[in-house]
Amino acid sequence: MTSPDIVVHIVDDEEAVRNSLAFLLGTSGFATRIHESASAFLEMAPGIRNGCLITDLRMPDIDGVELLRRLRERDAMLPAIVISGHGDVQMAVEAMKNGAMDFIEKPFSDDVMIAAIERAVQQAETSNRDDAATREITSRLASLSERETQVLKGVVAGLPNKVIAYELGLSPRTVEVYRAGLMGKMNAGSLSELVRMVLSVNWQPAQPGQS
Repeated sequence: MTSPDIVVHIVDDEEAVRNSLAFLLGTSGFATRIHESASAFLEMAPGIRNGCLITDLRMPDIDGVELLRRLRERDAMLPAIVISGHGDVQMAVEAMKNGAMDFIEKPFSDDVMIAAIERAVQQAETSNRDDAATREITSRLASLSERETQVLKGVVAGLPNKVIAYELGLSPRTVEVYRAGLMGKMNAGSLSELVRMVLSVNWQPAQPGQS
């Protein structure tokens, strides 16, 4: 159930806790990396592409809630689990409002932690697949010629070929040729699939002369 590509990052100011969690997860098949503070983790967080996070809520430099806030600000958010003390439920809820997917109260059982991490890893894997799909669609869009881009803009706007042809000063047959060409480049099997792909990446066509 674990992926060798996903690294579980453990952020806790207590060495014993870090090492204990790393041992538990390591023996359960997870790749781990430990960080002694939120500040240390934040330095490398923007470069993390395949990971999830376990963080304690109460840490001396930057607490778990503030860590999540800063990750969101840097667009470096990861699927995150926060570890809270018995009296930290309100703080844990605040962490979830800032993007944590789960919180676990101390003391916790190994099974509870492993189950939470498996959910986080699954979410990280889904996010990675979505990111890869977005990059692929964006690359295909960038391969379109200026004319194909203009035709695609009309298609996404729901315009029929005759209207697109009129607006671009082309014949309807020429528009059909461009449309077939861009469908091929986009690897779209249908009009609905083409539109769905374009909308999924919030496409903004380049202005004339920029393609």
